[in-house]
Amino acid sequence: MNEKQMIRISKRLALYLRHDPAAIGLTLTPDGWAPVDALLRALAITREQLDEVVETNNKRRFAFDETGTRIRASQGHSVTVDLGLADATPPEVLYHGTVAKFLDAILREGLRPMNRHAVHLSATPDTARTVGARRGKPVLLHVDAAAMAAAGHAFQVSANGVWLTESVPPEYLHRID
Repeated sequence: MNEKQMIRISKRLALYLRHDPAAIGLTLTPDGWAPVDALLRALAITREQLDEVVETNNKRRFAFDETGTRIRASQGHSVTVDLGLADATPPEVLYHGTVAKFLDAILREGLRPMNRHAVHLSATPDTARTVGARRGKPVLLHVDAAAMAAAGHAFQVSANGVWLTESVPPEYLHRID
């Protein structure tokens, strides 16, 4: 399968496993799992194609359960799911990548989940920069995660290493670019 096909399938997986499973007749379990067989039928792809997309996705956006018969998105849902992630102690600093057009609002209002269930943060500046670059020239923000945790903000880390929190108030954000 070529890269263009893999990207197309990955985008479709993100759409249906994160945002609109009903559009293809899927029903997610409360913890976000969908039957692989039903997904394959709905997307008209093979198990080999699905395996390749899941295994080679550099962001590890999707995961199979231990039986390999169910699949879910690792995070980023706008539909109601409970991924069952335990609270975790974050590193002292986390990062968020954005673009200049959103910067004033972010520095004024903080980071909000928008249509997702949580704000997504990165453990490394490079990862955050890559995330921000999807929408243009990236602007990198430093998140004082240690101070947030000390103030009682909860954090979780998804299966693919993305740090999640309900919001990031502006006093914990600093531009570093």
